[in-house]
Amino acid sequence: MISTKKHIQQLAQLLLSKGIDDIIISPGSRNGPLTHTFAGCGLFNCRNIVDERSAAYFAMGLAQAKQKPVAIVCSSGTAPLNYTPGVAEAFYMNVPLIVLTADRPEYWIDQAESQCIRQKNIYQNFTKKEISLPLGESDKELWFAARQINECLNVAASGAPAPVHINIPLEEPLHDLLDAELPVVKTIEMATSESKLSDAENEKLAAIFSDSKKVLILAGQHIPNPGLENQLSGLASESGAVVLKEHLANLDDPIFCSSIDAVMASILEDKPEDFQPDLLISFGGQFVSKSLKQFLRKNKPANHWHLSLSDEHFDTYQSLTKVIKVDASDFFEKLLDVADSKENSYHKLWKNKESQVNLLRDRFLDKADFCDLIVFDELRKAIPENSVVHLGNSSPVRYALICDPVKNAHYFGNRGTSGIDGPLSTAVGFASESEKLNTIILGDLSFFYDSNSLWNNYIGGNLRVIVINNRGGNIFSMIKGPTDSPAFREHFFTENKFKAEGIAKTFELDYFKAESLDELQVSLKEFYSPEQQKAALLEIFTDAEANTQQFRELFKYVKQ
Repeated sequence: MISTKKHIQQLAQLLLSKGIDDIIISPGSRNGPLTHTFAGCGLFNCRNIVDERSAAYFAMGLAQAKQKPVAIVCSSGTAPLNYTPGVAEAFYMNVPLIVLTADRPEYWIDQAESQCIRQKNIYQNFTKKEISLPLGESDKELWFAARQINECLNVAASGAPAPVHINIPLEEPLHDLLDAELPVVKTIEMATSESKLSDAENEKLAAIFSDSKKVLILAGQHIPNPGLENQLSGLASESGAVVLKEHLANLDDPIFCSSIDAVMASILEDKPEDFQPDLLISFGGQFVSKSLKQFLRKNKPANHWHLSLSDEHFDTYQSLTKVIKVDASDFFEKLLDVADSKENSYHKLWKNKESQVNLLRDRFLDKADFCDLIVFDELRKAIPENSVVHLGNSSPVRYALICDPVKNAHYFGNRGTSGIDGPLSTAVGFASESEKLNTIILGDLSFFYDSNSLWNNYIGGNLRVIVINNRGGNIFSMIKGPTDSPAFREHFFTENKFKAEGIAKTFELDYFKAESLDELQVSLKEFYSPEQQKAALLEIFTDAEANTQQFRELFKYVKQ
């Protein structure tokens, strides 16, 4: 049984024609025609998430896992507004969400009608396209709506993928059904095309690359791509170029350089000009490291090329000289073909510095008291290989990047807007489709903020939630400024006296806890035991003051 609303029938058919069959539904009455049709026709994979804010993040995680668009459906009123954080994150992470919001007819807007707000263009800063379907169902209105829907769905996944919004005003009756198949609707396809550089441009870039003695390649956040990794490995080996990466770049070859914040701290005490690149090449998403940005802004390269299929002019380091509209894998493949073998002193300089700081880091950790640094070092040793690791924002992602990555693991994190409000929901959405073990590591405030992410029926036995409970927002103890304010403890640190155990029991997750190194090591063995077949939560209690002291001492030690 499907809705009698013809616009909804058309929409459902066009979604299927584009291969979009995953629907996340948040319950409501105004979106009843959408719910009836998606669930009733039997052709969609429908999931129900009550909390719209969590639903948008869940859908983003699902879209990342499946590498295809996912649609989210909600009622009218404030429900669409609750999607906004997840839509914004998806926009900056280039994830194609199809946002479908039910609405009251326009004649009821601002007329004291319940659940009725101005919904047109509410995501205008965070979508590639927004449309509002007509209310009437004449042949011309149906043709117009179908044309707009086609265009909207086409642009969602083209170029740089991003969310699109389809607002759907609906009149009562909302729940009239009929026993019929979806109608035949004309599909407008978008021809695929590739962005390629001319031979002349390739030769020009290759000449600059060859003439640059110090080449630094910044691999930003990126989905796993073995082909890209092989090309970068070959280029670094052949040309002596330095590839800097964080865990979220999903590059594992030891020829690359990581431990960036520690390396930067040491470089600033050395000779920064020795590490200054002649040519900087960047691709992918954002870097977490603030010190890297500061270093490159002070030590600018003569040339900075940014690779972007959507022509993004990311001048993060205030030295951008060329935007190159090609796929990163294709670009480095071409460069590898023409790269000359040359002396690699620049590469040795970076790798030697990385080895030095990693040795100092490990010496420091051997003597450090129990704190977040010790916790993250233990976690990276305990998390099984070939699993998926999701990093929460604020201090967890920074601690994780100080330590070595888990071997052969894929890393994900909400680094588009870098908020603490949705990492758990995103991880839950990803894990619901993943066949691998999925671990999400996040702080206590982020966990409590996003605990509704566990309020659904899609929590599988492959989910492991690790909550670092340092009883507040420990990131504000680590950065300069907030600790000197009288408002620090109440309004920055936001002291937290709660525990996650009750929430774990509410949502039927097995609960583990640790308050010392010995307890942590014992808990981790059981937490990741093959016998643990149920979703589980491990809460690790640390002291905020000890965390801050050890964090600062580590960087002092590295500098010396």
